[in-house]
Amino acid sequence: MSQRILILQGHPDASEAHLCHALADHYCEGAYAHGHEVRLIDLASLEFPLLRSQKEWKTTPLPASLKTAQEAIGWCHHLVLFFPLWLGDMPALVKAFLEQVLRPGFAFEYVEGNPLGRKGLTGRSARIVVTMGMPAVIYRHLYRAHSVKSLERNILGFVGLSPVRETLIGAVETMSDQKRNAWFRKLYELGAEGK
Repeated sequence: MSQRILILQGHPDASEAHLCHALADHYCEGAYAHGHEVRLIDLASLEFPLLRSQKEWKTTPLPASLKTAQEAIGWCHHLVLFFPLWLGDMPALVKAFLEQVLRPGFAFEYVEGNPLGRKGLTGRSARIVVTMGMPAVIYRHLYRAHSVKSLERNILGFVGLSPVRETLIGAVETMSDQKRNAWFRKLYELGAEGK
């Protein structure tokens, strides 16, 4: 079944291509080749301010530079977020983007008497693809993938995305060409499946 897929490229360095970009390209190729509709947003190309208070988050309008991105989130069936692990978490650019676009009235609604509110993005799934310098098994088992779990539960799950799957790609600085190509094939297959 054809899906509408939104790829969010969260690598903050737009000055050169990185592994995150190549992985997203392979995912995109697989999705296109198998009839899915795909939109790609490179977060590093967007200009938007940081939110500095809860009041700003609730009351200031969404910056014009993010309207297309928010509309694409509403459009998609499946969202795929790529980013490198920085200081054990998503880069600040990714967090700032999510804070801006996942606003009340779009991503969720306040409901009196219900502290969890009403999720605004139900019926959509997500995949998080994270690259890192450490071996992924260490991040997953020693650090318990804490930041990815927080993103899955406290942000994406909070607004209704489910299921949220993860792909953790570790030891990227020492990765062989054979291993890198295996990851490219895997991301192509995930794109083909729309997962």
